[in-house]
Amino acid sequence: MHRFQVLIPDYLTEVELEKSILGDIADITPFAFTRDEEFVPHAHKADGILLYHDINLGPAAISQMERCRGIVRCGVGYNNVDLTAAGAKGILVCNVPDYGTEDVADHAIMMMLALPRKLVENHNAIVKGGWEPTLIFGAPRMRGRTLGIIGCGRIGTATALRAKPMGMDILYYDPFARPGTDKALGLTQIHCLDELLAKSDFVSIHSPLTAKTHHILNAKTLAKMKPTAYLVNTARGPCVDNDALVEALDKGQLAGAALDVTDPEPPVSTRLRTHPKVLLTPHVAYYSDKGFLEMRSKGADEIRRLLLGEPVRNLVNRPHLKNPRVVLPELLAE
Repeated sequence: MHRFQVLIPDYLTEVELEKSILGDIADITPFAFTRDEEFVPHAHKADGILLYHDINLGPAAISQMERCRGIVRCGVGYNNVDLTAAGAKGILVCNVPDYGTEDVADHAIMMMLALPRKLVENHNAIVKGGWEPTLIFGAPRMRGRTLGIIGCGRIGTATALRAKPMGMDILYYDPFARPGTDKALGLTQIHCLDELLAKSDFVSIHSPLTAKTHHILNAKTLAKMKPTAYLVNTARGPCVDNDALVEALDKGQLAGAALDVTDPEPPVSTRLRTHPKVLLTPHVAYYSDKGFLEMRSKGADEIRRLLLGEPVRNLVNRPHLKNPRVVLPELLAE
Protein backbone atom coordinates (compact mmCIF):
# COMPACT_ATOMS: atom_id res chain seq x y z
CA MET A 1 0.00 0.00 0.00
CA HIS A 2 1.24 3.47 -0.89
CA ARG A 3 2.18 5.50 2.17
CA PHE A 4 1.92 9.27 2.16
CA GLN A 5 4.69 11.50 3.47
CA VAL A 6 3.61 14.13 6.00
CA LEU A 7 6.32 16.63 6.89
CA ILE A 8 6.36 18.92 9.93
CA PRO A 9 8.92 21.64 9.14
CA ASP A 10 9.05 23.37 12.52
CA TYR A 11 8.29 23.32 16.24
CA LEU A 12 7.47 19.67 16.96
CA THR A 13 10.13 17.12 17.85
CA GLU A 14 7.86 14.17 18.76
CA VAL A 15 4.83 13.03 16.79
CA GLU A 16 3.14 10.26 18.76
CA LEU A 17 -0.23 12.00 18.70
CA GLU A 18 0.03 12.56 14.94
CA LYS A 19 0.95 8.91 14.43
CA SER A 20 -2.17 7.83 16.29
CA ILE A 21 -4.26 9.69 13.69
CA LEU A 22 -2.18 9.25 10.53
CA GLY A 23 0.02 6.23 11.16
CA ASP A 24 -2.09 3.81 9.14
CA ILE A 25 -1.71 5.87 5.93
CA ALA A 26 1.39 8.05 6.32
CA ASP A 27 4.94 8.37 7.54
CA ILE A 28 5.50 11.52 9.60
CA THR A 29 8.78 13.42 9.73
CA PRO A 30 9.38 16.33 12.13
CA PHE A 31 12.31 18.66 11.37
CA ALA A 32 12.10 21.39 14.05
CA PHE A 33 13.69 23.92 11.67
CA THR A 34 13.92 27.56 12.72
CA ARG A 35 15.01 29.10 9.40
CA ASP A 36 12.87 29.15 6.26
CA GLU A 37 15.62 28.04 3.91
CA GLU A 38 16.32 24.87 5.87
CA PHE A 39 13.10 23.27 4.68
CA VAL A 40 13.46 24.04 0.96
CA PRO A 41 15.57 20.92 0.10
CA HIS A 42 12.93 18.69 1.71
CA ALA A 43 9.78 20.31 0.31
CA HIS A 44 9.57 18.02 -2.73
CA LYS A 45 9.02 14.98 -0.49
CA ALA A 46 5.75 16.21 1.01
CA ASP A 47 2.28 14.87 0.27
CA GLY A 48 1.03 17.00 3.15
CA ILE A 49 2.53 19.53 5.56
CA LEU A 50 1.70 20.38 9.16
CA LEU A 51 3.14 23.84 9.78
CA TYR A 52 3.52 25.74 13.04
CA HIS A 53 4.86 29.28 13.52
CA ASP A 54 8.66 29.09 13.60
CA ILE A 55 9.20 29.33 9.83
CA ASN A 56 7.48 30.72 6.73
CA LEU A 57 6.55 28.76 3.63
CA GLY A 58 7.15 31.05 0.67
CA PRO A 59 7.67 30.63 -3.09
CA ALA A 60 11.11 28.98 -2.71
CA ALA A 61 9.71 26.02 -0.79
CA ILE A 62 6.27 25.92 -2.41
CA SER A 63 7.75 25.83 -5.92
CA GLN A 64 9.30 22.44 -5.03
CA MET A 65 6.03 20.88 -3.88
CA GLU A 66 5.12 18.87 -6.97
CA ARG A 67 2.98 16.32 -5.14
CA CYS A 68 1.85 18.17 -2.02
CA ARG A 69 -1.93 18.18 -1.65
CA GLY A 70 -2.18 20.63 1.19
CA ILE A 71 -0.60 22.66 3.99
CA VAL A 72 -2.32 22.79 7.36
CA ARG A 73 -1.26 25.65 9.56
CA CYS A 74 -1.63 24.29 13.09
CA GLY A 75 -2.97 27.49 14.57
CA VAL A 76 -5.41 30.28 13.82
CA GLY A 77 -3.17 32.67 11.88
CA TYR A 78 -1.78 31.68 8.49
CA ASN A 79 0.27 34.73 7.58
CA ASN A 80 3.42 32.57 7.42
CA VAL A 81 2.15 30.77 4.30
CA ASP A 82 2.19 32.37 0.85
CA LEU A 83 -1.43 31.74 -0.09
CA THR A 84 -0.98 32.93 -3.67
CA ALA A 85 2.04 30.72 -4.37
CA ALA A 86 0.30 27.71 -2.85
CA GLY A 87 -2.90 28.37 -4.79
CA ALA A 88 -1.03 28.66 -8.07
CA LYS A 89 0.33 25.14 -7.48
CA GLY A 90 -3.11 23.78 -6.64
CA ILE A 91 -2.12 23.29 -2.99
CA LEU A 92 -4.85 23.79 -0.41
CA VAL A 93 -3.99 25.81 2.69
CA CYS A 94 -6.04 25.19 5.83
CA ASN A 95 -5.83 26.32 9.43
CA VAL A 96 -7.09 25.24 12.84
CA PRO A 97 -9.27 28.19 13.78
CA ASP A 98 -10.99 26.89 16.91
CA TYR A 99 -8.43 25.07 19.04
CA GLY A 100 -7.42 27.77 21.54
CA THR A 101 -10.39 30.09 21.65
CA GLU A 102 -10.91 29.73 25.39
CA ASP A 103 -7.22 30.01 26.22
CA VAL A 104 -6.52 33.19 24.25
CA ALA A 105 -9.65 34.82 25.61
CA ASP A 106 -8.66 33.87 29.17
CA HIS A 107 -5.18 35.28 28.59
CA ALA A 108 -6.57 38.56 27.25
CA ILE A 109 -8.80 38.99 30.31
CA MET A 110 -5.87 38.12 32.60
CA MET A 111 -3.75 40.82 31.00
CA MET A 112 -6.62 43.28 31.10
CA LEU A 113 -6.93 42.81 34.86
CA ALA A 114 -3.21 42.65 35.60
CA LEU A 115 -2.38 45.97 33.94
CA PRO A 116 -4.46 48.48 35.91
CA ARG A 117 -4.24 46.53 39.17
CA LYS A 118 -0.44 46.51 38.86
CA LEU A 119 -0.16 42.80 39.56
CA VAL A 120 3.47 42.48 38.51
CA GLU A 121 4.59 45.65 40.27
CA ASN A 122 2.95 44.57 43.53
CA HIS A 123 4.47 41.10 43.34
CA ASN A 124 7.96 42.42 42.53
CA ALA A 125 7.81 44.94 45.37
CA ILE A 126 7.01 42.20 47.90
CA VAL A 127 9.69 39.87 46.51
CA LYS A 128 12.21 42.65 47.10
CA GLY A 129 11.11 42.94 50.73
CA GLY A 130 8.69 45.82 50.36
CA TRP A 131 5.04 46.23 51.17
CA GLU A 132 3.54 49.10 49.21
CA PRO A 133 -0.28 49.12 49.20
CA THR A 134 -0.24 52.56 47.59
CA LEU A 135 0.89 51.01 44.31
CA ILE A 136 -2.73 50.08 43.62
CA PHE A 137 -3.99 53.64 44.09
CA GLY A 138 -5.68 54.94 40.97
CA ALA A 139 -6.70 51.51 39.66
CA PRO A 140 -10.09 51.73 37.91
CA ARG A 141 -13.09 49.64 38.83
CA MET A 142 -13.79 47.30 35.90
CA ARG A 143 -17.59 47.41 36.21
CA GLY A 144 -18.92 50.19 34.03
CA ARG A 145 -15.74 50.48 31.96
CA THR A 146 -15.83 50.10 28.18
CA LEU A 147 -13.99 47.35 26.38
CA GLY A 148 -13.37 47.87 22.68
CA ILE A 149 -12.70 44.70 20.69
CA ILE A 150 -10.99 44.83 17.30
CA GLY A 151 -12.08 41.69 15.46
CA CYS A 152 -15.19 39.94 16.76
CA GLY A 153 -14.56 36.42 15.50
CA ARG A 154 -14.30 33.32 17.69
CA ILE A 155 -11.71 34.70 20.11
CA GLY A 156 -13.05 38.25 20.13
CA THR A 157 -16.49 36.89 20.92
CA ALA A 158 -15.15 34.65 23.69
CA THR A 159 -13.34 37.63 25.20
CA ALA A 160 -16.51 39.73 25.09
CA LEU A 161 -18.52 36.99 26.79
CA ARG A 162 -15.96 36.84 29.60
CA ALA A 163 -16.00 40.60 30.08
CA LYS A 164 -19.78 41.00 30.15
CA PRO A 165 -20.28 39.33 33.57
CA MET A 166 -17.67 41.73 34.92
CA GLY A 167 -20.11 44.53 34.16
CA MET A 168 -18.18 45.99 31.25
CA ASP A 169 -19.79 47.66 28.26
CA ILE A 170 -18.57 45.95 25.09
CA LEU A 171 -18.01 47.62 21.73
CA TYR A 172 -16.55 45.91 18.70
CA TYR A 173 -15.12 46.97 15.36
CA ASP A 174 -15.17 44.30 12.66
CA PRO A 175 -16.08 45.12 9.04
CA PHE A 176 -16.42 41.39 8.32
CA ALA A 177 -18.71 40.46 11.21
CA ARG A 178 -22.00 38.86 10.19
CA PRO A 179 -24.94 41.24 10.38
CA GLY A 180 -26.79 40.67 13.63
CA THR A 181 -23.73 39.65 15.64
CA ASP A 182 -24.37 42.61 17.92
CA LYS A 183 -27.97 41.52 18.53
CA ALA A 184 -27.06 37.87 19.11
CA LEU A 185 -24.36 38.69 21.64
CA GLY A 186 -25.78 41.82 23.22
CA LEU A 187 -22.83 43.96 22.12
CA THR A 188 -22.55 47.30 20.35
CA GLN A 189 -21.05 47.39 16.88
CA ILE A 190 -18.94 50.41 15.98
CA HIS A 191 -18.32 51.02 12.29
CA CYS A 192 -15.39 53.40 12.68
CA LEU A 193 -12.14 52.34 14.34
CA ASP A 194 -11.36 55.86 15.52
CA GLU A 195 -14.70 56.01 17.31
CA LEU A 196 -14.07 52.70 19.08
CA LEU A 197 -10.62 53.85 20.20
CA ALA A 198 -11.95 57.16 21.50
CA LYS A 199 -14.72 55.51 23.54
CA SER A 200 -12.83 52.54 25.01
CA ASP A 201 -11.12 52.23 28.39
CA PHE A 202 -9.57 48.95 27.24
CA VAL A 203 -8.81 47.91 23.67
CA SER A 204 -8.20 44.23 22.89
CA ILE A 205 -7.02 43.09 19.44
CA HIS A 206 -8.39 39.83 18.03
CA SER A 207 -8.02 40.29 14.28
CA PRO A 208 -5.98 38.20 11.84
CA LEU A 209 -2.84 39.70 10.33
CA THR A 210 -3.61 40.97 6.84
CA ALA A 211 -2.49 43.89 4.71
CA LYS A 212 -5.33 45.90 6.23
CA THR A 213 -4.60 45.01 9.85
CA HIS A 214 -0.81 45.40 9.63
CA HIS A 215 -0.08 48.30 12.01
CA ILE A 216 -3.80 48.91 12.46
CA LEU A 217 -2.65 50.56 15.67
CA ASN A 218 -0.02 53.10 14.70
CA ALA A 219 1.00 56.62 15.71
CA LYS A 220 -2.18 58.09 14.23
CA THR A 221 -4.65 55.58 15.66
CA LEU A 222 -2.96 55.27 19.05
CA ALA A 223 -3.38 59.03 19.43
CA LYS A 224 -7.16 58.49 19.32
CA MET A 225 -7.10 56.48 22.56
CA LYS A 226 -7.87 57.91 25.97
CA PRO A 227 -4.80 58.76 28.07
CA THR A 228 -6.31 56.49 30.75
CA ALA A 229 -6.88 53.55 28.38
CA TYR A 230 -5.03 50.24 28.14
CA LEU A 231 -4.14 48.16 25.08
CA VAL A 232 -4.04 44.35 24.99
CA ASN A 233 -2.69 42.40 22.00
CA THR A 234 -3.01 38.62 21.89
CA ALA A 235 -3.48 38.49 18.10
CA ARG A 236 -0.38 39.12 15.96
CA GLY A 237 2.60 41.32 16.74
CA PRO A 238 2.57 43.35 13.50
CA CYS A 239 -1.00 44.51 14.19
CA VAL A 240 0.70 47.10 16.43
CA ASP A 241 3.51 49.45 15.46
CA ASN A 242 5.57 48.82 18.57
CA ASP A 243 7.84 51.83 18.05
CA ALA A 244 4.77 54.05 17.85
CA LEU A 245 3.36 52.31 20.93
CA VAL A 246 6.44 53.12 23.02
CA GLU A 247 6.31 56.73 21.86
CA ALA A 248 2.61 56.95 22.75
CA LEU A 249 3.25 55.52 26.21
CA ASP A 250 6.09 57.97 26.78
CA LYS A 251 3.83 60.85 25.77
CA GLY A 252 1.03 59.68 28.05
CA GLN A 253 -1.35 59.01 25.14
CA LEU A 254 -2.41 55.79 26.85
CA ALA A 255 -1.88 54.31 30.30
CA GLY A 256 -0.36 50.93 29.50
CA ALA A 257 -0.09 47.97 27.15
CA ALA A 258 -0.05 44.20 27.58
CA LEU A 259 1.43 42.23 24.70
CA ASP A 260 1.55 38.48 24.21
CA VAL A 261 2.83 39.04 20.67
CA THR A 262 5.42 41.46 19.31
CA ASP A 263 7.15 42.26 16.04
CA PRO A 264 9.67 40.70 15.89
CA GLU A 265 9.53 37.82 18.35
CA PRO A 266 11.25 37.87 20.72
CA PRO A 267 11.30 41.67 20.91
CA VAL A 268 14.66 43.28 20.18
CA SER A 269 13.69 46.76 21.36
CA THR A 270 15.09 47.40 24.81
CA ARG A 271 12.67 50.29 25.19
CA LEU A 272 9.73 47.95 24.68
CA ARG A 273 11.08 45.12 26.85
CA THR A 274 11.89 47.35 29.81
CA HIS A 275 9.12 49.93 29.57
CA PRO A 276 7.43 50.35 32.97
CA LYS A 277 4.00 50.57 31.34
CA VAL A 278 4.34 47.39 29.27
CA LEU A 279 3.44 43.84 30.38
CA LEU A 280 4.85 41.06 28.19
CA THR A 281 4.31 37.32 27.79
CA PRO A 282 6.14 35.19 25.17
CA HIS A 283 3.39 34.33 22.65
CA VAL A 284 1.78 31.79 24.97
CA ALA A 285 -1.85 32.93 25.05
CA TYR A 286 -2.80 30.01 22.82
CA TYR A 287 -1.49 27.40 25.22
CA SER A 288 -3.18 25.09 27.67
CA ASP A 289 -2.50 21.38 28.07
CA LYS A 290 -5.80 20.45 26.44
CA GLY A 291 -5.63 23.26 23.89
CA PHE A 292 -2.21 22.16 22.64
CA LEU A 293 -3.37 18.58 22.12
CA GLU A 294 -6.55 19.82 20.46
CA MET A 295 -4.51 21.94 18.04
CA ARG A 296 -2.33 19.00 17.06
CA SER A 297 -5.16 16.51 16.71
CA LYS A 298 -7.33 18.85 14.63
CA GLY A 299 -4.38 19.64 12.37
CA ALA A 300 -3.70 15.94 11.85
CA ASP A 301 -7.40 15.26 11.20
CA GLU A 302 -7.41 17.93 8.47
CA ILE A 303 -4.31 16.49 6.81
CA ARG A 304 -5.94 13.06 6.88
CA ARG A 305 -8.97 14.44 5.03
CA LEU A 306 -6.65 16.04 2.46
CA LEU A 307 -4.71 12.85 1.85
CA LEU A 308 -7.82 10.69 1.56
CA GLY A 309 -9.51 13.08 -0.85
CA GLU A 310 -12.24 14.12 1.56
CA PRO A 311 -13.49 17.73 1.73
CA VAL A 312 -11.49 19.80 4.21
CA ARG A 313 -13.18 21.90 6.86
CA ASN A 314 -11.03 25.02 7.20
CA LEU A 315 -9.83 26.12 3.76
CA VAL A 316 -8.30 29.61 3.74
CA ASN A 317 -6.91 30.06 0.20
CA ARG A 318 -9.92 29.29 -1.99
CA PRO A 319 -9.67 32.60 -3.93
CA HIS A 320 -6.09 31.77 -4.95
CA LEU A 321 -6.60 28.15 -6.01
CA LYS A 322 -6.00 27.07 -9.59
CA ASN A 323 -6.58 23.43 -10.51
CA PRO A 324 -6.76 22.22 -6.88
CA ARG A 325 -5.19 18.84 -6.30
CA VAL A 326 -8.00 17.56 -4.06
CA VAL A 327 -11.74 18.05 -3.73
CA LEU A 328 -12.86 21.35 -2.24
CA PRO A 329 -15.48 21.76 0.49
CA GLU A 330 -18.87 23.01 -0.58
CA LEU A 331 -19.56 26.65 0.11
CA LEU A 332 -22.10 27.28 2.83
CA ALA A 333 -25.17 29.26 1.84
CA GLU A 334 -25.02 32.87 2.88
